[in-house]
Amino acid sequence: MDLLNLMQSHVSVRDFDKAPLDKNVKEKLVLAAHSASTSNFVQAVSIIDITDMNLRKKLAEISGSDAYVMNTGAFFVFVADLHRQAHILEQNGQSLAGVSSMESLTVSVVDTALAAQNMALEAEALGLGICYIGGIRNDIFEVANLLNLPDHTVPLFGLTIGKPLSKNAVKPRLPLANFYSENGYDEASFTDLRAYDEITEKYYGNRQTNEQITNWSEKNREFFAEIRRPQVAEFLKKQGFSLES
Repeated sequence: MDLLNLMQSHVSVRDFDKAPLDKNVKEKLVLAAHSASTSNFVQAVSIIDITDMNLRKKLAEISGSDAYVMNTGAFFVFVADLHRQAHILEQNGQSLAGVSSMESLTVSVVDTALAAQNMALEAEALGLGICYIGGIRNDIFEVANLLNLPDHTVPLFGLTIGKPLSKNAVKPRLPLANFYSENGYDEASFTDLRAYDEITEKYYGNRQTNEQITNWSEKNREFFAEIRRPQVAEFLKKQGFSLES
């Protein structure tokens, strides 16, 4: 399968063989993440491999993803990490303002997402399945405590990887007219979701499991009708990040 077909066949997997991944496979996954693009070569990401099953159980309970965090080949936590840079500045008696800014936090979040996606692509190229676990932010303070995270770090998400026992159908993505334009933001095309809502209404109505009467706009209306995980902003401040600069 070529790379584009591989990417277009992506689905989140939640039904894994629980056999641990081979050491050599894990090494390939980590090296793939390690090779990702990084802004200004800051490499503002760290990966924690959760091999202690008691610790993994606690993280699974926090995330609400017990079945596919516990029963899988590997579970990694991806951390946006500027602690190394903060340490360098402190060692030289410099202000931490530059590393604490929203721009620096954004850089670390992007670096972390790129590394994780590299790992995900390598996993799928090896015939494995993956699922991102954003639910670790349900109690971000406790996750940081469990992982002994220092200042200027943020546990962004987990990534569970294993041999899939079953897969769902690929979800229909936004039409390119809602996704791609040239030389500027095409407000009219990007927000005209009528065709996509028809597509997704059929998708949700015809699923083999968890059939629903809904569409993409309705799903998003419900999702963003409330502030989710409001403690994340408080956590970022505690970790030394400034939300004002």
